[in-house]
Amino acid sequence: MSTTRSRPFERSQADTLAARLDEPRRFLQVVAGARQVGKTTLVEQVLGRLDVPSVYVSADEPTVGDTAWLAAQWDRGRIAAADAGTSGAVLALDEVQKIPRWSEQVKRLWDEDSRARRPLKVVLLGSAPLLMHQGLTESLAGRFEVVHLPHWSYAEMRAAFGFSLEQYLYFGGYPGAAPLIKDPQRWKRYLLDALIETTIARDVLLMTRVDKPALLRRLFELGCRYSGQVLSYTKMLGQLQDAGNTTTLAHYLELLAGAGMLTGLQKYAGKAVRQRGSSPKLQVLNTALMTAQSGLSPDEARADREFRGRLVESAVGAHLANAAATGACELFYWREQNREVDFVVRAGRTVLAIEVKSSRAPDAFPGLGAFSEAFKPKRTLLVGGDGISLDEFLTEPVEHWL
Repeated sequence: MSTTRSRPFERSQADTLAARLDEPRRFLQVVAGARQVGKTTLVEQVLGRLDVPSVYVSADEPTVGDTAWLAAQWDRGRIAAADAGTSGAVLALDEVQKIPRWSEQVKRLWDEDSRARRPLKVVLLGSAPLLMHQGLTESLAGRFEVVHLPHWSYAEMRAAFGFSLEQYLYFGGYPGAAPLIKDPQRWKRYLLDALIETTIARDVLLMTRVDKPALLRRLFELGCRYSGQVLSYTKMLGQLQDAGNTTTLAHYLELLAGAGMLTGLQKYAGKAVRQRGSSPKLQVLNTALMTAQSGLSPDEARADREFRGRLVESAVGAHLANAAATGACELFYWREQNREVDFVVRAGRTVLAIEVKSSRAPDAFPGLGAFSEAFKPKRTLLVGGDGISLDEFLTEPVEHWL
């Protein structure tokens, strides 16, 4: 496998952002997503494609920390826009959430430009999604649009790095780690130190109040170990051997989901009250988070039928969950007594039921029939086995199956 490419790989969201920046109207463009999914690279590629001048700055510097710095960078953008005339300019602010009260300052400067009709367009990037969302909704309502970057899909990793399906299942969708896969131990250390620990320490613990950081870390490890399984909060507390409460655990799971690491799917019941009150189905958003902590080599993971079965189901779940994070759909699971459907996808009034045929799956799927009788989905899909191949399912966007 070669990691060399004849040209930089561009994600589809680059076209969306470029088109918005070409429009005459002005909205703050927010590029959101987990750490290491390529937010900075995408924005740099888009800025290079535009026919207008641009200013790119990052607040990820030790000397940066107040709104005066932000105002000074904004003035750089204003000067570039003035020099360009009616065509205007673009200002890109990376890691903006690290500036205290950033959203209030951005609101003030943006509104000043709107009143003065300055042709300055602004792109905001941040690696702490929860903090970004809080600042946007509290101070900048009605002024922004979001371009969401999910984890890289199988199709993207194959196109950019030549990944095979087996490589994608084990190494997941982190482009920065792709050149290291020939040395799995080095790849593992990179995942654990540069991605997992950095995300938890910098994007969650430093940005949000967490009274029990050790519990949050153990919850993440538990979620990776049990990805693809339904686990009540009470059972989680028993596994974690902590005297906390289920409300704290549910909150920590939301924080990990906001950081793009681990989510808890709710049970589909057709009624939002029952969905919110159900035991969650744990689901990693990138299978690399499972394998990096498993202690298994790529060959061992492939030979372990139970683990590979969970890896296959988690890959399908991650594919669906990342689509849900962009707003393309909603994602649930369904279970009644001993009948279960792995994933339920809802987009508007369209409902899709999906069962994954892995090495640990049964030969019959009574859950699909029971679900179909109760909820009348548009279609039911079997992934793997004698159904749709895993390769085909992961290659197509989720919208293709709706």
